Amino acid sequence: MATQSPFSWAAQAVAGLQPPAWVVDETLNRLVLFLNHVLMSEPEAMQRLARQKGQRIELLWQKLQLQLQLQATPAGLFERGRFEGFDLRLTVTEESPLDLLSALARGDKPRVRIEGDVQLAAEVNWLIDNVRWDAEEDLARLIGDAPAHTLAGLGRQALAAIRGFVASKVPAAAAGGPA
Repeated sequence: MATQSPFSWAAQAVAGLQPPAWVVDETLNRLVLFLNHVLMSEPEAMQRLARQKGQRIELLWQKLQLQLQLQATPAGLFERGRFEGFDLRLTVTEESPLDLLSALARGDKPRVRIEGDVQLAAEVNWLIDNVRWDAEEDLARLIGDAPAHTLAGLGRQALAAIRGFVASKVPAAAAGGPA
């Protein structure tokens, strides 16, 4: 007998909400700024992306009706665009935002359907595999090295605990056993 999550009501409540368009638009703008911030810490990533200048990447998540169109700039960063057509389309096939977050918490890549330019897809995959946000370095700029190191250690412990919890629940739920 499968056990239903005690938070399934929350997932259903959130699924029915649609934020205002301006909130979605500003969130996507902030996401692009964050991506560029992370890219700027990796010169090789910027060089690789600069070779793809002008290429159009479309990210879709149809379940949430989200669309983000990005274009590689000569500087090796992303700029948000609005265009018809694409060179590469990445469509998230995960139905539930909670399942997507669960996969990310386990360190897994989300399930994505890929259409378009194979070389551009290989470059994007390289970026995903090799570029990481160094949150501790950014935090150290604000509060200093020692406190940042301590907080980052606590964050890593919390993330490990979350990953362990998710990993312990997923096999039981997948097998149809109690979660």
